Amino acid sequence: MVDLATKTILHDKLRFGITVAGVAFAVALVLFQVGLFLGLLDNASVTIEHAGADLWIMSKNTPNVDFAQPFPETRVERVRSVPGVENAGNLIVSFMVLSLPSGAQEGALVYAPEDFHAWSLPWKVTAGDVDDLRRGPYFFLDESSVKRFGAFDVGQYREVVGHRLKILGSTRDAKSFTTTPILFMDYALAQSLNPGTLRGGTTYILVKVAPGADVEAVRREIQARLPHNDVLTTAEWAAQSRSYWVKSTGLGLNMVLTIFLGVLVGIVVVAQTLYTSTMEHLKEFGTVKAIGGSNADIYGILGKQAAISAVVGFVAGVVPSMLARGPIAKSGLQLIVPLPLLGIVLVGTIAFCLLAALLSFRKVAAIDPGLVFRG
Repeated sequence: MVDLATKTILHDKLRFGITVAGVAFAVALVLFQVGLFLGLLDNASVTIEHAGADLWIMSKNTPNVDFAQPFPETRVERVRSVPGVENAGNLIVSFMVLSLPSGAQEGALVYAPEDFHAWSLPWKVTAGDVDDLRRGPYFFLDESSVKRFGAFDVGQYREVVGHRLKILGSTRDAKSFTTTPILFMDYALAQSLNPGTLRGGTTYILVKVAPGADVEAVRREIQARLPHNDVLTTAEWAAQSRSYWVKSTGLGLNMVLTIFLGVLVGIVVVAQTLYTSTMEHLKEFGTVKAIGGSNADIYGILGKQAAISAVVGFVAGVVPSMLARGPIAKSGLQLIVPLPLLGIVLVGTIAFCLLAALLSFRKVAAIDPGLVFRG
């Protein structure tokens, strides 16, 4: 039966190629859409996950990490006095205006921790020493900003909210969901640049729990002492920040619709080609029945054809998706394709191709075995 399935599907190589192309298109469409979706969501929480904090404290109802609201910086002292807290420090995250050499102005997202080393912000320094940021009006600029701000060199100056600051170093992979470039500076400098809002204020308190301490117990105690703040674990805060963009931008609906269209294309192409091939080989299927083959044997043949189309098409769709990650990364985007996603897409591709084979099976199941003995 397996030989008949293989010989039948490969009998018309052009038709088989069209089937594979249809499946490959569907697979590539799903991988590109989901991969870009995961890449964007990764940007939405990348700073949260790299900071190394166990707990994040923010103003009530802060929607995501970029849209922070200030509160008194002295609240960090209450947090430090909580049993089980190993370290706690303030962090400012704030939008500021940066003036470019061309005279244009662009928004920038400032990250300013009290202690750079305690919280691993930034985590990839490609030039400069973060300790030098405490010595004057300096900042680090992420390399991803080149697309928005243009090329820059360490040692150049830029105006941030009207203040002339020196670029003292550069970082890599610090990106925001909105593609707003991220720059790092000293905590006190960030406060002085926006005194009306940030003088005596912070936007986050990062907490490291002592080894052996119960994170949930520490969180409950902090929440009791800071009733006007929210206290979230890193995982919760990252999930909330990602969820905000999915819900507020319609990104999730866009992904679902694209996946649906990709699956629909794959099913239609496979169903059409298998049905056409089946109709051209009705006598062969009649022969199988005439020699005692059952409907299960018939569907085994059709299922094998569908599975071959699915696997070959899956491979043909994965290859360009993997090769495209490099060029996509150069454009400032990420195409994240984890192994679990590949497994899900493979299983889904085979399942939908087998479903498409049912359309042909309905026709073959009704074949009269005597067909093979007629004219």
